[in-house]
Amino acid sequence: MGGSIVDFFATFLSALPGAVAQGLIWGLMAIGVYITFKVLDLADLTVDGTMSTGGAVCVMMMISGANVWVALLCAFIAGMLAGAITGILHTFMGIPAILAGILTQLALYSINLRILGNKANQGINPDKYDMLVSLRNVKEFAIGNPIVVAVIFTVIIIALLYWFFGTSLGCAIRATGANPDMSRAQGINVNFNKILGLMISNGLVALASALYAQYQGFADVNAGRGAIVIGLAAVIIGEVVFSRIFHNFALKLLGVAFGAVIYYLVIQIVLTLGLNSNDLKMLSAIVVAIFLAVPYWKGKYWNKASKKGEANHA
Repeated sequence: MGGSIVDFFATFLSALPGAVAQGLIWGLMAIGVYITFKVLDLADLTVDGTMSTGGAVCVMMMISGANVWVALLCAFIAGMLAGAITGILHTFMGIPAILAGILTQLALYSINLRILGNKANQGINPDKYDMLVSLRNVKEFAIGNPIVVAVIFTVIIIALLYWFFGTSLGCAIRATGANPDMSRAQGINVNFNKILGLMISNGLVALASALYAQYQGFADVNAGRGAIVIGLAAVIIGEVVFSRIFHNFALKLLGVAFGAVIYYLVIQIVLTLGLNSNDLKMLSAIVVAIFLAVPYWKGKYWNKASKKGEANHA
């Protein structure tokens, strides 16, 4: 018994750096999901396609000789274009946001295949290309460690978003999500703000995808399958765990990044316990369902119980 516990912790600690690195990279994607899900109040399923697009663009451009920073920029722009398509389908064609995202996601599968040269995946060798992050460096104490790089990206992106959403344009986007009818009455271009918010969101998702493709050493056409579940898990976990202490907008975004790390730590613990990896999707759905239910349970049962206790005490 004691030996099995020791083996468990040894295996878990060995996998811990990789879980943290993946959590931080997916945390960037989750920040993009937060913008649509919480700021814009839109259910955007484009991210399942965009999470593959960014990696495909980045890897193929690097293979073609582009600098890694240029490849990252192009991945970000490709994600923004995908978000713009969803926004146009939703605002100018009157298609519900969730269906518009599904249509864009469906189209992106074919587009991603074209980008990858009609291959399901495309590898990239870290020995031949100058990449920012790589799985092989995850246990090294160096600036090239994926954890360090992901932390730097997270801090910079949160700082930029905090600044942007404090500007008049950013406040207009937040107002659009909070109350589109009132925003429209105040002269705010609601449709433009929805499109811009979707562009920023999917741009961040594609950027995370580009980093993730470098980290794992290949881009895959199915890399984004189920991405929305992980993104929502990170958003909900971050909200449930840190909502009492993180009230500032920047700290809420940081809570989302922490939520992704917690999600991957939970997944790693379960895998270390011996769960079949084929059941990961089911586990993801269960984790998201539980964390989505916590605020509801809290409001319905815990608050009611505390009020009843206060009444009895009085």
